[in-house]
Amino acid sequence: MSGTYKKSDDGSWIEVSGFVRRLLSDDNEGSRHQRFIIDIGDRRTLLIAHNLDLASRIPLGMGDRVYVRGMYEWNELGGLVHWTHDDPHGVEDGGYIRYRSRVYR
Repeated sequence: MSGTYKKSDDGSWIEVSGFVRRLLSDDNEGSRHQRFIIDIGDRRTLLIAHNLDLASRIPLGMGDRVYVRGMYEWNELGGLVHWTHDDPHGVEDGGYIRYRSRVYR
């Protein structure tokens, strides 16, 4: 899938790489999520919501490059990617975030 995502892509598994452009505070409502925004090129960004109850925190900094596999959810701001972890029920392949030489899932 390219770096352009549409409403019709909602609910699709995607793989994308980008550079961290903004580190956000954790979302602690319900399942805890590490949140950050990546620049995927062509002035497009994605919010990444990485579940900290199922996966380890990633020691990211501004400008770091990450490779992400997860579930895309469309929104008017460009969308978000979640399910960046193994499926706790073992049904789906799940996702991951690769940062430097380590895979976080």
